[in-house]
Parts: sequence; structure tokens; C-alpha cells
Amino acid sequence: MRPLFPGLLLLWPLLLCPVAPTAPGPLGRPGFLRLGTRGSGGSPGHRPAPAAPIRVPGGARGAGFCKSRPLDLVFIIDSSRSVRPLEFTKVKTFVSRIIDTLDIGAAATRVAVVNYASTVKIEFQLQTHSDKKALKRAVERIAPLSTGTMSGLAIRTAMEEAFTVQAGARGPSFNIPKVAIIVTDGRPQDQVTEVAARARAAGIELYAVGVDRADLRSLRMMASEPLEEHVFYVETYGVIEKLSSKFQETFCAEDPCLLGTHRCQHVCVSDGDGRHHCACSQGYALNADKKTCAAIDKCALNTHGCGHICVNDRNGSYHCECYEGYTLNEDRKTCSAQDQCALGTHGCQHICVNDRAGSHRCECYEGYTLNQDKKTCSVRDKCALGSHGCQHICVSDGVASYHCDCHAGFTLNEDKKTCSDIQEVRKLVSIEDACGCEATLAFQGKVISYLQGLNTKLDGILEKLRANGLGQIHH
Repeated sequence: MRPLFPGLLLLWPLLLCPVAPTAPGPLGRPGFLRLGTRGSGGSPGHRPAPAAPIRVPGGARGAGFCKSRPLDLVFIIDSSRSVRPLEFTKVKTFVSRIIDTLDIGAAATRVAVVNYASTVKIEFQLQTHSDKKALKRAVERIAPLSTGTMSGLAIRTAMEEAFTVQAGARGPSFNIPKVAIIVTDGRPQDQVTEVAARARAAGIELYAVGVDRADLRSLRMMASEPLEEHVFYVETYGVIEKLSSKFQETFCAEDPCLLGTHRCQHVCVSDGDGRHHCACSQGYALNADKKTCAAIDKCALNTHGCGHICVNDRNGSYHCECYEGYTLNEDRKTCSAQDQCALGTHGCQHICVNDRAGSHRCECYEGYTLNQDKKTCSVRDKCALGSHGCQHICVSDGVASYHCDCHAGFTLNEDKKTCSDIQEVRKLVSIEDACGCEATLAFQGKVISYLQGLNTKLDGILEKLRANGLGQIHH
């Protein structure tokens, strides 16, 4: 008889005695892994009926059924040349027996199988089969690959290709344990220490099952801690199927959160020793019954469907609103860009121009400049506006500033706008003695009289010009 390996669990009772159907949830036995009891955690708040132990259809020996916590479970099975065809059949029976003991489904436990020898083949992914019958048929069809024992490559393939969301694994928010069971009867032909450590660091719980010629040191390097709960050894493939009851006890629990008997509407949190409490998802509060939940902020749930803005109402409901420049559509959720220029709410002093994106911009009339507020306008050139009042010439002095000037032969009057003929003014000056007071007054009177007469003449000339222009139009 082979000597016992120290530190391994040698299942003599399983080898020598018939295995009775196992009731779910034996937490008291030493050396068994208790999933979900290492710290508080939650399970999805579905409410199935309490599961009682039942016999598996078809009379599978020693296989009972338990309401197990959902798992992402990947079997990594050695099918190298050292595993004879009949022995490989026993491995497949072992896998099927474990499947029999679990609650299989898309929302429960998902199963994948990685087959390896010198090459690695993913027989089916976690998302491929969602019921036991299809799973067991797929396991039955698996064929051995023959040569080599590349255990490290197999673990890496499982980690990088099987335990991915794309392949059907559930993300961290689901709080679903990732478990791998590797079955081998030889010594790995590649390095397993580093890749196994990476897998464990990624949150994958590794169980190592050794058969016959399996290398003790390699099993211990692959498995998770504590080793006495994750490393198994059997003498022959003929009795490996008996290990299925061991994994049944490992994966079953009496915790109401794991059994699904908690009746929490949202989240069940395990407190240990079979105790639990209910919690609610974000945006909800626990009701007085400590099980159901009521919404406290429907906008925070991000399920409101508002295209722009969600506004909470006092009665616990909500309504949708739109950003400035948009109008709420008839569905009371989505928004359409409005024409602010047409609405007259644009605030532009001069001109409002609609943009394609549903927004608008302000512009100014010719001769004006848009101010920094992008709405009001300032005069850029008062001469160009034609409102300056200069009789002859308007000269711009910069933004909003100007002065009047006269044509050659004329001089600017005191009003800084009108002009007088220089020769006429000189004649008036020469007639009178500007040094005398009376002469000055007379000179001023004559100038005023002259200017008035000049304006009268100009008015007459303008009338004649208008008349001639109208006559030409009529002709």
C-alpha cells in the first residue's frame, strides 16, 4: 500500500464504507470549506421555496441535492496519456456527481470544463449550459487529449478565458465565488507556482485533487489556503467519484442567505451562526418589517429614463425636466431643442441667430460691436450710422467717437456741426471796425442776418433740386 502523504486528507472512510445521502449544510465537521462564512456577504434577493434534501433522479449513488450558494465553477481535468480511457470515464462521473449536488442555472451555479494534457481545450464555457441535463450530456462527450501534463497552462487558460465576463462569469458586483477544481494524476511539466498564485490573487479558489501518481508538492502549490480544506488525494480513479459527497458538503450551507429562505426583498447579509439581516439597494430604505424596501430617491436609481434631468417629488415619485434651450416631449421623458430666437427669450439686443445644435448666438447691426456679455452691442462707427448731424464731413475718432469738418473754402461754425463760406465771412469783417463795440454788435447782427439769408438760399436751392429731380422722374 502507498504510504500516506502528510498534510493531505486521505479519504479512508469514503474508500471503505458506503456513502449515505448527505443532508444539506453540515457546518460542524472540521476540515470542510464553508463558502460564505468567512465574512459577511450578500446573495441576490430571490425567494425560492426552502430546499429539502432529495434524491437525484436516476438513483445516483450517494448524491443528494442542496440549495447551494451560486458559484462560477470550472473543472480543470487532466486527460494526459497516463489517464487510461476507463479512468477518464471515472473522472467524468466525478464531475457529473458534483453537478448533481448543485443548484444549476443562469442565476444559480454555472459550470465550465477545461480539458488539458500537453494542450488545453475549453470544452464549454460558464454561459454555455444552464441546466443539469445539458451539462451532463456535454461532460459525457468529452474526449481525452492524451500526451503531456501542462497544469500551469491549464490554470492560466481557465483564469484568462473561462473566468471572464465574456465567457459567462459574473462580475464583482454579483459577489459570486469563483471556484476551480483541478484533477490530475501526475507531475506538471510546466511551472504552476506563479500562475496558481496569480489565479488565487484574482479571487479564484483552487481545489487540487490528486490521484495515484499525483505529485504532493505540486498539489500544495496549486491549492488555496488552508491546504487541509483544498487538497485531496485518492489511491485510484476507481474511487474518485466518492469525493462528490465531500464537495457537496463544502458547497452546501444552512445560512438562510445561501439557502434562499431569507425573504429579503433586495439583499440578504449573513451575520454568521445561521443569523442574517436584510438590506436594500441604493436609493431604497428598509421598511418596518425589516425585509421589504421602499424607494427614497428614484432619480438616484438611474432607472427614471429622463433624457436630461430627473427631479424627485415629495411623494416619492419624480418628474423629468430639460436643459435650457430644450422642451420636454409628449413622452414626458425625452427633450427636443427649442428655437429660442423665435420664443423671444434669447436676450440679444440686436439679432438672434439659431445654431444647429439647438443653441443660439447674438449678433449686432452694421456699425456696432458685440460686447463681452455676448448679448448687448456698442457703436463701432457713428459716422457710418448717418446720425452724426455734421453738415459737411463726419470724421471718426475711434469707437463711438467722432467730430465734424467742412469742405475746402468753408469754416466750422460754433455749433461744431454746420459750416460757413470763408469769403462771405471776410467781407463782413472788412466792412465794420471790429474794435468798436457798436461795430462788433453790428458785425454780429450782420453775420446772423447773413447766415439766415444763406440758409434761406440753401433751402431754395434744395427745393429747386428736388423739383428738378421729380420732373426728371416724371419725364
